[in-house]
Amino acid sequence: MRDGLAHMLAEASGACGDLGTFLPYVVLVLVAGLAAPAPVFAGFAVAYLMVALVYRLPISVQPMKAFGVAILTGTVAGVEIAWGGALLGALLVGFACTPHLVRAARAIPQSVVTGLQAGLGLLLGTLALRMIGGQWLLGAAAAAVLGLSFVLPRGPWALMLVIAAVAFGPLLGEGLAAPGLTLLAAGGAAEAAGHAPSLLDAVTFGVLPQLPLTLLNAVVVAAAVARSLHGEAAQHVGERRLAATSGLVNLVMAPLGALPMCHGAGGISGHHRFGARGMLAPLLLSALCAVAALSGDEVVGLLARIPAPVAGALLLYAAWDLAFSRRLLDARPDCRPVIAATAFGTFGLGVLPGFAAGLAAEAIRANIARRRAPAGRRRP
Repeated sequence: MRDGLAHMLAEASGACGDLGTFLPYVVLVLVAGLAAPAPVFAGFAVAYLMVALVYRLPISVQPMKAFGVAILTGTVAGVEIAWGGALLGALLVGFACTPHLVRAARAIPQSVVTGLQAGLGLLLGTLALRMIGGQWLLGAAAAAVLGLSFVLPRGPWALMLVIAAVAFGPLLGEGLAAPGLTLLAAGGAAEAAGHAPSLLDAVTFGVLPQLPLTLLNAVVVAAAVARSLHGEAAQHVGERRLAATSGLVNLVMAPLGALPMCHGAGGISGHHRFGARGMLAPLLLSALCAVAALSGDEVVGLLARIPAPVAGALLLYAAWDLAFSRRLLDARPDCRPVIAATAFGTFGLGVLPGFAAGLAAEAIRANIARRRAPAGRRRP
Protein backbone atom coordinates (compact mmCIF):
# COMPACT_ATOMS: atom_id res chain seq x y z
CA MET A 1 0.00 0.00 0.00
CA ARG A 2 2.74 2.41 1.03
CA ASP A 3 4.85 1.46 -2.00
CA GLY A 4 1.88 2.04 -4.29
CA LEU A 5 1.26 5.49 -2.81
CA ALA A 6 4.95 6.38 -3.11
CA HIS A 7 4.89 5.29 -6.76
CA MET A 8 1.83 7.42 -7.51
CA LEU A 9 3.38 10.46 -5.80
CA ALA A 10 6.61 9.98 -7.76
CA GLU A 11 4.68 9.76 -11.03
CA ALA A 12 2.63 12.85 -10.14
CA SER A 13 5.82 14.74 -9.30
CA GLY A 14 7.45 13.55 -12.51
CA ALA A 15 4.48 14.78 -14.52
CA CYS A 16 5.50 18.33 -13.49
CA GLY A 17 9.05 17.85 -14.76
CA ASP A 18 8.57 19.60 -18.11
CA LEU A 19 6.23 22.42 -17.13
CA GLY A 20 9.04 24.97 -17.38
CA THR A 21 8.99 24.41 -21.15
CA PHE A 22 5.26 23.80 -21.52
CA LEU A 23 3.81 26.73 -19.58
CA PRO A 24 5.55 29.83 -21.04
CA TYR A 25 4.49 29.13 -24.62
CA VAL A 26 0.99 27.85 -23.86
CA VAL A 27 0.12 30.59 -21.34
CA LEU A 28 1.12 33.44 -23.64
CA VAL A 29 -0.35 31.97 -26.82
CA LEU A 30 -3.72 31.44 -25.13
CA VAL A 31 -3.92 34.73 -23.25
CA ALA A 32 -2.87 36.67 -26.35
CA GLY A 33 -5.75 35.04 -28.22
CA LEU A 34 -3.46 33.46 -30.82
CA ALA A 35 -5.12 30.05 -30.43
CA ALA A 36 -8.31 28.67 -28.89
CA PRO A 37 -7.84 26.88 -25.55
CA ALA A 38 -9.99 23.80 -26.26
CA PRO A 39 -8.07 22.49 -29.31
CA VAL A 40 -4.70 23.45 -27.81
CA PHE A 41 -5.26 21.43 -24.64
CA ALA A 42 -7.04 18.67 -26.58
CA GLY A 43 -3.94 18.33 -28.73
CA PHE A 44 -1.72 17.81 -25.71
CA ALA A 45 -4.27 15.43 -24.17
CA VAL A 46 -4.25 13.25 -27.30
CA ALA A 47 -0.46 13.43 -27.59
CA TYR A 48 0.16 12.35 -23.99
CA LEU A 49 -2.43 9.58 -24.29
CA MET A 50 -0.57 8.33 -27.37
CA VAL A 51 2.72 8.46 -25.44
CA ALA A 52 1.25 6.41 -22.59
CA LEU A 53 -0.17 3.76 -24.92
CA VAL A 54 2.74 3.53 -27.38
CA TYR A 55 5.78 3.97 -25.14
CA ARG A 56 4.45 3.20 -21.63
CA LEU A 57 7.12 5.64 -20.45
CA PRO A 58 7.21 9.37 -19.56
CA ILE A 59 8.21 10.64 -23.01
CA SER A 60 7.65 14.38 -23.05
CA VAL A 61 5.38 16.33 -25.39
CA GLN A 62 6.30 19.98 -25.86
CA PRO A 63 5.24 22.94 -27.96
CA MET A 64 7.64 23.21 -30.90
CA LYS A 65 10.00 25.96 -29.78
CA ALA A 66 11.05 27.56 -33.06
CA PHE A 67 7.43 27.51 -34.22
CA GLY A 68 6.40 28.92 -30.84
CA VAL A 69 8.77 31.86 -31.31
CA ALA A 70 7.24 32.49 -34.75
CA ILE A 71 3.75 32.49 -33.22
CA LEU A 72 4.65 34.77 -30.31
CA THR A 73 6.49 37.26 -32.51
CA GLY A 74 3.56 37.40 -34.93
CA THR A 75 5.35 36.05 -38.02
CA VAL A 76 2.80 33.23 -38.35
CA ALA A 77 -0.80 33.31 -37.20
CA GLY A 78 -4.18 31.68 -37.59
CA VAL A 79 -4.45 29.17 -40.40
CA GLU A 80 -0.68 29.40 -41.01
CA ILE A 81 -0.16 27.60 -37.69
CA ALA A 82 -2.42 24.79 -38.88
CA TRP A 83 -0.72 24.60 -42.27
CA GLY A 84 2.75 24.60 -40.77
CA GLY A 85 1.91 22.03 -38.10
CA ALA A 86 0.28 19.68 -40.60
CA LEU A 87 3.18 20.02 -43.04
CA LEU A 88 5.70 19.29 -40.28
CA GLY A 89 3.60 16.28 -39.33
CA ALA A 90 3.60 14.99 -42.90
CA LEU A 91 7.37 15.47 -43.19
CA LEU A 92 8.01 13.63 -39.92
CA VAL A 93 5.80 10.73 -40.98
CA GLY A 94 7.70 10.64 -44.26
CA PHE A 95 11.04 10.59 -42.45
CA ALA A 96 9.75 7.82 -40.18
CA CYS A 97 9.12 5.68 -43.25
CA THR A 98 12.75 5.78 -44.37
CA PRO A 99 15.62 3.82 -42.80
CA HIS A 100 17.92 6.78 -43.48
CA LEU A 101 16.26 9.06 -40.89
CA VAL A 102 19.22 9.18 -38.48
CA ARG A 103 21.69 9.77 -41.31
CA ALA A 104 19.55 12.61 -42.65
CA ALA A 105 19.27 14.22 -39.22
CA ARG A 106 22.99 14.01 -38.57
CA ALA A 107 23.76 15.55 -41.97
CA ILE A 108 22.50 18.88 -40.57
CA PRO A 109 25.52 20.72 -39.05
CA GLN A 110 25.05 20.82 -35.28
CA SER A 111 26.80 24.19 -35.12
CA VAL A 112 24.11 25.70 -37.38
CA VAL A 113 21.29 24.16 -35.33
CA THR A 114 22.89 25.43 -32.10
CA GLY A 115 23.22 28.93 -33.57
CA LEU A 116 19.62 28.83 -34.75
CA GLN A 117 18.49 27.96 -31.23
CA ALA A 118 20.61 30.76 -29.77
CA GLY A 119 19.23 33.33 -32.22
CA LEU A 120 15.63 32.29 -31.56
CA GLY A 121 16.36 32.43 -27.83
CA LEU A 122 17.61 36.01 -28.22
CA LEU A 123 14.40 36.94 -30.08
CA LEU A 124 12.31 35.37 -27.33
CA GLY A 125 14.39 37.08 -24.64
CA THR A 126 13.83 40.47 -26.26
CA LEU A 127 10.08 39.87 -26.21
CA ALA A 128 10.31 38.80 -22.56
CA LEU A 129 12.10 42.03 -21.59
CA ARG A 130 9.42 44.06 -23.38
CA MET A 131 6.77 42.30 -21.30
CA ILE A 132 8.59 42.98 -18.05
CA GLY A 133 8.83 46.64 -19.06
CA GLY A 134 9.48 49.00 -16.17
CA GLN A 135 8.29 46.57 -13.48
CA TRP A 136 11.76 45.15 -12.89
CA LEU A 137 11.21 44.35 -9.22
CA LEU A 138 8.29 42.00 -9.87
CA GLY A 139 9.98 40.56 -12.95
CA ALA A 140 13.21 39.93 -11.03
CA ALA A 141 11.33 38.28 -8.16
CA ALA A 142 9.55 35.94 -10.58
CA ALA A 143 12.82 35.19 -12.38
CA ALA A 144 14.44 34.41 -9.02
CA VAL A 145 11.74 31.83 -8.28
CA LEU A 146 12.35 30.19 -11.64
CA GLY A 147 16.09 30.42 -11.02
CA LEU A 148 15.65 28.02 -8.12
CA SER A 149 15.35 25.29 -10.74
CA PHE A 150 19.12 25.56 -11.25
CA VAL A 151 19.74 25.08 -7.51
CA LEU A 152 16.92 22.68 -6.61
CA PRO A 153 15.99 21.12 -9.95
CA ARG A 154 13.34 18.79 -8.51
CA GLY A 155 11.05 21.62 -7.45
CA PRO A 156 8.03 22.41 -9.68
CA TRP A 157 8.95 26.10 -9.65
CA ALA A 158 7.20 27.10 -12.88
CA LEU A 159 3.94 25.51 -11.72
CA MET A 160 4.22 27.15 -8.29
CA LEU A 161 4.88 30.54 -9.89
CA VAL A 162 1.86 30.25 -12.20
CA ILE A 163 -0.43 29.18 -9.33
CA ALA A 164 0.80 32.05 -7.13
CA ALA A 165 0.46 34.56 -9.98
CA VAL A 166 -3.11 33.44 -10.72
CA ALA A 167 -4.03 33.58 -7.03
CA PHE A 168 -2.39 36.90 -6.15
CA GLY A 169 -2.06 38.51 -9.58
CA PRO A 170 -4.72 41.21 -9.04
CA LEU A 171 -2.77 42.41 -5.98
CA LEU A 172 0.48 42.67 -7.93
CA GLY A 173 -0.62 44.68 -10.96
CA GLU A 174 -2.48 44.49 -14.23
CA GLY A 175 -2.88 41.03 -15.70
CA LEU A 176 -2.17 39.96 -19.24
CA ALA A 177 -5.75 40.72 -20.23
CA ALA A 178 -5.29 44.44 -19.49
CA PRO A 179 -5.54 46.77 -22.51
CA GLY A 180 -2.26 46.88 -24.42
CA LEU A 181 -0.74 43.88 -22.68
CA THR A 182 -2.44 41.07 -24.58
CA LEU A 183 -0.96 42.10 -27.92
CA LEU A 184 2.36 42.83 -26.26
CA ALA A 185 2.37 39.20 -25.17
CA ALA A 186 2.02 38.27 -28.81
CA GLY A 187 4.78 40.51 -30.10
CA GLY A 188 3.77 41.52 -33.60
CA ALA A 189 0.46 39.70 -33.56
CA ALA A 190 -1.45 42.90 -34.24
CA GLU A 191 0.22 43.20 -37.61
CA ALA A 192 0.03 39.44 -38.25
CA ALA A 193 -3.72 39.43 -37.75
CA GLY A 194 -4.15 41.85 -40.64
CA HIS A 195 -2.24 40.05 -43.36
CA ALA A 196 -3.59 37.39 -45.68
CA PRO A 197 -2.69 33.82 -44.69
CA SER A 198 0.36 32.60 -46.57
CA LEU A 199 1.59 29.05 -46.95
CA LEU A 200 4.99 30.51 -47.85
CA ASP A 201 5.15 32.31 -44.48
CA ALA A 202 4.17 29.11 -42.68
CA VAL A 203 7.01 27.27 -44.41
CA THR A 204 9.58 30.07 -44.18
CA PHE A 205 9.06 31.12 -40.57
CA GLY A 206 7.62 27.96 -39.05
CA VAL A 207 8.58 24.76 -40.86
CA LEU A 208 12.13 25.52 -42.03
CA PRO A 209 13.54 26.69 -38.68
CA GLN A 210 11.69 23.99 -36.74
CA LEU A 211 12.49 20.91 -38.83
CA PRO A 212 16.24 20.66 -38.07
CA LEU A 213 15.61 21.25 -34.35
CA THR A 214 12.96 18.53 -34.31
CA LEU A 215 15.02 15.98 -36.22
CA LEU A 216 18.00 16.41 -33.90
CA ASN A 217 16.52 17.21 -30.48
CA ALA A 218 13.12 15.53 -30.63
CA VAL A 219 14.14 12.43 -32.58
CA VAL A 220 17.84 11.49 -32.48
CA VAL A 221 18.82 12.98 -29.10
CA ALA A 222 15.44 12.15 -27.50
CA ALA A 223 15.82 8.46 -28.39
CA ALA A 224 19.35 8.39 -26.96
CA VAL A 225 18.27 10.11 -23.72
CA ALA A 226 15.28 7.78 -23.26
CA ARG A 227 17.45 4.67 -23.66
CA SER A 228 20.10 6.11 -21.35
CA LEU A 229 17.64 6.92 -18.56
CA HIS A 230 15.21 4.00 -18.85
CA GLY A 231 17.51 1.23 -20.07
CA GLU A 232 15.83 -1.94 -21.31
CA ALA A 233 12.37 -0.45 -20.80
CA ALA A 234 13.12 2.08 -23.57
CA GLN A 235 14.50 -0.25 -26.22
CA HIS A 236 11.37 0.32 -28.29
CA VAL A 237 11.85 4.11 -28.17
CA GLY A 238 13.55 4.44 -31.54
CA GLU A 239 14.18 7.42 -33.77
CA ARG A 240 11.68 6.38 -36.43
CA ARG A 241 8.96 5.69 -33.87
CA LEU A 242 9.47 9.10 -32.23
CA ALA A 243 9.25 10.76 -35.65
CA ALA A 244 6.08 8.78 -36.40
CA THR A 245 4.24 9.67 -33.18
CA SER A 246 5.24 13.36 -33.43
CA GLY A 247 4.22 13.41 -37.06
CA LEU A 248 0.87 11.71 -36.62
CA VAL A 249 -0.28 13.90 -33.75
CA ASN A 250 0.57 17.07 -35.71
CA LEU A 251 -0.93 15.78 -38.94
CA VAL A 252 -4.23 15.06 -37.16
CA MET A 253 -4.45 17.75 -34.46
CA ALA A 254 -2.80 20.85 -35.99
CA PRO A 255 -5.59 21.32 -38.59
CA LEU A 256 -8.06 21.20 -35.68
CA GLY A 257 -6.36 24.10 -33.88
CA ALA A 258 -3.68 22.42 -31.75
CA LEU A 259 -0.22 23.92 -31.41
CA PRO A 260 2.59 22.15 -33.28
CA MET A 261 4.09 19.61 -30.84
CA CYS A 262 7.10 17.33 -30.61
CA HIS A 263 8.95 15.17 -28.13
CA GLY A 264 11.96 16.67 -26.39
CA ALA A 265 15.18 15.31 -24.92
CA GLY A 266 15.16 17.89 -22.13
CA GLY A 267 11.57 17.07 -21.24
CA ILE A 268 12.31 13.34 -21.04
CA SER A 269 15.15 14.14 -18.65
CA GLY A 270 12.92 16.48 -16.63
CA HIS A 271 10.15 13.91 -16.18
CA HIS A 272 12.72 11.33 -15.08
CA ARG A 273 14.51 13.72 -12.71
CA PHE A 274 11.24 14.51 -10.92
CA GLY A 275 10.46 10.82 -10.38
CA ALA A 276 8.38 9.58 -13.35
CA ARG A 277 9.25 6.07 -14.51
CA GLY A 278 6.14 4.67 -16.24
CA MET A 279 2.93 5.42 -18.10
CA LEU A 280 1.09 6.95 -15.15
CA ALA A 281 2.74 10.38 -15.58
CA PRO A 282 1.69 10.83 -19.23
CA LEU A 283 -1.79 9.49 -18.41
CA LEU A 284 -2.11 12.06 -15.62
CA LEU A 285 -0.99 14.86 -17.93
CA SER A 286 -3.43 13.67 -20.60
CA ALA A 287 -6.29 13.76 -18.09
CA LEU A 288 -5.36 17.25 -16.84
CA CYS A 289 -5.13 18.59 -20.39
CA ALA A 290 -8.51 17.02 -21.20
CA VAL A 291 -10.07 18.79 -18.21
CA ALA A 292 -8.46 22.07 -19.32
CA ALA A 293 -9.82 21.54 -22.84
CA LEU A 294 -13.33 21.08 -21.46
CA SER A 295 -12.94 24.18 -19.27
CA GLY A 296 -12.01 26.29 -22.30
CA ASP A 297 -12.28 30.02 -21.74
CA GLU A 298 -12.37 29.62 -17.96
CA VAL A 299 -8.73 28.50 -18.06
CA VAL A 300 -7.80 31.52 -20.17
CA GLY A 301 -9.62 33.79 -17.72
CA LEU A 302 -7.53 32.43 -14.88
CA LEU A 303 -4.28 32.69 -16.83
CA ALA A 304 -5.12 36.28 -17.79
CA ARG A 305 -4.75 37.22 -14.11
CA ILE A 306 -0.99 36.63 -14.36
CA PRO A 307 0.84 40.00 -14.25
CA ALA A 308 2.77 40.79 -17.42
CA PRO A 309 6.19 40.90 -15.65
CA VAL A 310 5.61 37.38 -14.29
CA ALA A 311 4.69 36.14 -17.76
CA GLY A 312 7.79 37.92 -19.05
CA ALA A 313 9.91 36.05 -16.50
CA LEU A 314 8.40 32.75 -17.67
CA LEU A 315 9.23 33.68 -21.25
CA LEU A 316 12.75 34.74 -20.24
CA TYR A 317 13.25 31.32 -18.66
CA ALA A 318 12.09 29.66 -21.88
CA ALA A 319 14.45 31.91 -23.88
CA TRP A 320 17.39 30.91 -21.67
CA ASP A 321 16.48 27.24 -22.01
CA LEU A 322 16.31 27.57 -25.80
CA ALA A 323 19.46 29.65 -26.31
CA PHE A 324 21.91 28.13 -23.83
CA SER A 325 21.86 24.48 -24.78
CA ARG A 326 24.57 22.04 -23.75
CA ARG A 327 25.82 21.98 -27.35
CA LEU A 328 26.47 25.73 -27.11
CA LEU A 329 28.58 25.32 -23.99
CA ASP A 330 30.44 22.25 -25.29
CA ALA A 331 31.09 23.58 -28.81
CA ARG A 332 34.59 23.26 -30.25
CA PRO A 333 36.45 26.58 -30.69
CA ASP A 334 36.34 26.33 -34.50
CA CYS A 335 32.54 25.88 -34.39
CA ARG A 336 31.88 29.00 -32.32
CA PRO A 337 32.14 31.46 -35.25
CA VAL A 338 29.56 29.37 -37.11
CA ILE A 339 27.25 29.44 -34.09
CA ALA A 340 27.73 33.20 -33.73
CA ALA A 341 27.08 33.88 -37.43
CA THR A 342 23.88 31.83 -37.33
CA ALA A 343 22.68 33.30 -34.03
CA PHE A 344 23.26 36.97 -34.86
CA GLY A 345 22.03 36.49 -38.42
CA THR A 346 18.80 34.99 -37.06
CA PHE A 347 18.42 37.69 -34.41
CA GLY A 348 19.20 40.63 -36.68
CA LEU A 349 17.94 39.56 -40.10
CA GLY A 350 15.53 36.66 -39.60
CA VAL A 351 15.49 32.89 -39.63
CA LEU A 352 16.24 32.24 -43.31
CA PRO A 353 19.15 34.74 -43.59
CA GLY A 354 20.52 33.41 -40.30
CA PHE A 355 20.27 29.83 -41.49
CA ALA A 356 21.96 30.74 -44.78
CA ALA A 357 24.72 32.62 -42.94
CA GLY A 358 25.28 29.60 -40.74
CA LEU A 359 25.54 27.20 -43.68
CA ALA A 360 28.00 29.54 -45.41
CA ALA A 361 30.09 29.88 -42.25
CA GLU A 362 30.06 26.10 -41.77
CA ALA A 363 31.26 25.59 -45.36
CA ILE A 364 34.13 28.01 -44.73
CA ARG A 365 34.99 26.28 -41.44
CA ALA A 366 34.99 22.84 -43.07
CA ASN A 367 37.19 24.10 -45.92
CA ILE A 368 39.71 25.61 -43.48
CA ALA A 369 39.72 22.38 -41.46
CA ARG A 370 40.48 20.36 -44.61
CA ARG A 371 43.33 22.68 -45.56
CA ARG A 372 44.85 22.40 -42.09
CA ALA A 373 44.54 18.62 -41.93
CA PRO A 374 47.80 16.66 -42.46
CA ALA A 375 48.23 15.51 -46.06
CA GLY A 376 47.88 11.85 -45.10
CA ARG A 377 44.48 12.45 -43.47
CA ARG A 378 42.90 14.38 -46.37
CA ARG A 379 40.34 12.67 -48.53
CA PRO A 380 41.58 11.85 -52.02
